Parts: sequence; structure tokens; C-alpha cells
Amino acid sequence: MRPKAKVAGEQRRNLILQTLKEANHPVTGAELGDLTKVSRQVIVSDINLLKAKDEPIMATNQGYLYTQSTKRIKDMEKIIVCKHSPEQTEEELHILVDHGVTVRDVRVEHPVYGDVRASIMVSNRQEVKTFIEQIQQAQAPYLLNLDDSGIHLHAISAPRIEQLRDAEEALKKAGFLIE
Repeated sequence: MRPKAKVAGEQRRNLILQTLKEANHPVTGAELGDLTKVSRQVIVSDINLLKAKDEPIMATNQGYLYTQSTKRIKDMEKIIVCKHSPEQTEEELHILVDHGVTVRDVRVEHPVYGDVRASIMVSNRQEVKTFIEQIQQAQAPYLLNLDDSGIHLHAISAPRIEQLRDAEEALKKAGFLIE
């Protein structure tokens, strides 16, 4: 049921939570704002309040995810260590998604902040294209730039362990995988 007027406080946060739990894809702040008749900035504040209440909401470049509803229990997960130049990021991501792998995040070790992690959540070439375009439009550096070595980690997942192994083998062949 779509409300006709602005939804207030707690009722709005409950509607946001329900929407995210039921969604099988990322939901943008703009979509949630349209649903509740408030600005995207209000949605960002609401999301932060929900996170403060330990709701497992993840912000991705494609929108918000309620992580317990999106994680397929049957998926195999692994952390891999990679090294390449920023210009090779798209190639790396294509190798992974072309093997049926979801790239969940990227992690680097920062000399001051320690472990820095950012959600990526790409599982096909269109999502990779969107991610790369967003980085370019924002003129944002890749996290791998935070470490002079270019070494970074990815949390990856796939329905079958063979997909992870095949993707790792392809990354190794491309010279991206550090073992």
C-alpha cells in the first residue's frame, strides 16, 4: 500500500524496514523517499537510525539491502587477496562475475584507520558497468589506491565451490591473485 501523504517517524522507518526485507534487489534512497513521501536526505537519516538499532542494512552503490534477506545460505563464501592497477579493476570484476561469482566487498588496510571495507555487491557485467560509471562520475579513487602496494581483498560468494575455484584460477592466470 502506497501512502498518499508524508509518512511520519517510526511508521516511516517500519515501512522502510518492511520494504527492504521484502525486496530481492537493492532499493535506492530515492525509491524509499518516493514510497514514504520524504526526501532522500530523510531516508539517509532513517537508515542510520535503523542501523543504530542493529538492523542489518547495507548501503551499496545500487541502493540499500537488508542483508539477512539477500544472503543465500547455500552460497559458498571466500576472501581472496588481489593486486592490480586501478585501470584493471573492471577486468578483475568481469573475471569474477563471468564465473558466476558475486563480489560482495573490497577491503584494504589503511595505515591510520586499519581495515577499511566498502560494499560492491556486483554479480553481472551490467552491475560492474554501473559500479565503474559511478566511480568515474564521482571521480572517486578506488580503495586499492589507499595502499601503495595495490593489494586489496574481496569477499566473494557463489552457489558452488567450483565457481570460486574457477574464478580464482582465472584471476591467477591474469596475474591478479596473490596466494
